[in-house]
This record gives sequence, C-alpha cells and structure tokens, in this order.
Amino acid sequence: MLSFILTLKRLIGGLWKAFHLKNFQALLVVVLILLLSGTMFYVRQEGLTILDAMYVCVATLSTVGHPTFVPQTALGKVFTMVYIIVGTGVFLGLIGYIAYALIKQPEDDPPRASKLKKSRTE
Repeated sequence: MLSFILTLKRLIGGLWKAFHLKNFQALLVVVLILLLSGTMFYVRQEGLTILDAMYVCVATLSTVGHPTFVPQTALGKVFTMVYIIVGTGVFLGLIGYIAYALIKQPEDDPPRASKLKKSRTE
C-alpha cells in the first residue's frame, strides 16, 4: 500500500510539473474535447449510457480497447476508426509529456552552478 501511495504522489507531482508546459495544456484540452465528443457520439448513435460511452472512449484512447463493444451502425464504425487513429496519437502525446515531466531533472540554480564552476577552475 505504501508503494502505491508513493507512486501516486510521484504521478501527481509529474502532472503538476507537466501542467506548467504550454504544449501539455493544449494536448489536455484536445483530449478532453475528444472524450466529450466521443461520449456524445456513442450516447446518441450507439445508445450507450453516458458512463458506458465515457468508458469506451477512455479505453479506446488509452489503446486498451473494450473487449465486447462493437459499433452497430456503419457511421459508428467509421467514427470509431477515425477516433482511434486521431485519438491514440493525441493521448500518447499527452502521456509523453507526463513522462517527460516525471524524468526531467530540476536545473541547478544559477548561484550554485557558478560556485561549482569557480571551484573547478581553482
């Protein structure tokens, strides 16, 4: 349980760092729009409940997929194909920025860096 809490803390810290990046903010908005539009489409076209439609969208964008959901209409199948191609790339880009924020080392503060350079030259 402690490991889970520490991992969750690190993930939240990475999200906080990533949120300060402009590209991450833009991708987050695009992912939210994709989730909202996909949910609305599946509710109207396929007759899913809002929760089921959101679940299918998250599972699709995260490349996990849904084992039993198959669109029943031709429009639903075409939409799902486009949704997978467009959404997966955007979602993976968002995950990439989170990973970047998690592994990025904080830069040395300038006073300390200048002290290190002076001590090395002496």
